[in-house]
Amino acid sequence: MPYSANHKAKSRERILKSAIELFSRQGFEKVSIGQIMKLARMTHGAFYAHFASKEALYQASVQETLESSRAARLVKGPLSVKHLTELVANCWNLQELERKRKPGPETVLFNEIGNENAEVRTLFEASYLRVKKMLETRLIALGRLKKLPFEPDREVIAEKSRAILASLVGAVAIAKSLPEETERQHVLNAAQRHILRLLGVEESELEDMLGAARAARAGLS
Repeated sequence: MPYSANHKAKSRERILKSAIELFSRQGFEKVSIGQIMKLARMTHGAFYAHFASKEALYQASVQETLESSRAARLVKGPLSVKHLTELVANCWNLQELERKRKPGPETVLFNEIGNENAEVRTLFEASYLRVKKMLETRLIALGRLKKLPFEPDREVIAEKSRAILASLVGAVAIAKSLPEETERQHVLNAAQRHILRLLGVEESELEDMLGAARAARAGLS
């Protein structure tokens, strides 16, 4: 007797949920189909009834959560530099990143730097462009409200967004590879200061901003 459409949908959802959890913690290369199916409590052979390949499952897992990621929700919040720093600080809690079950575009950037798989590289580019666009949209809106010390010129905004992303992704990638917690935090804090300065935060305001970001991190722990 063939399985019902509802049963097939639920089985696919179980596989996808397991893949999301493992991919977000370990990245594409370190996760096998066997591990995914074991976590889903299904047989290895059942995988191919739902997905053509691990790459297809990885793409589905990323697409599933692009719109619902915390970063996507934060970008819709109040228009202020302070709120934007919360978005940045959200990626600063390494413990949160490691146990995150739903990879948004930012987790793809952290996990897949240097991956040579063509399909994963395509997803990496899409994730990069998604986060860059998110930052640009936010900065343009803040600039128009005169909340930034530079004009909302699209080229300037694009350059600022690239610099923020480079600092953010680079710092998290380095920190995740360091064994010593104190040095990890030094790397993250240095990058955060750099990002705040890119946003035109005055030195007198910097400590208040960093204090708020640390409180945001603590709330995620």
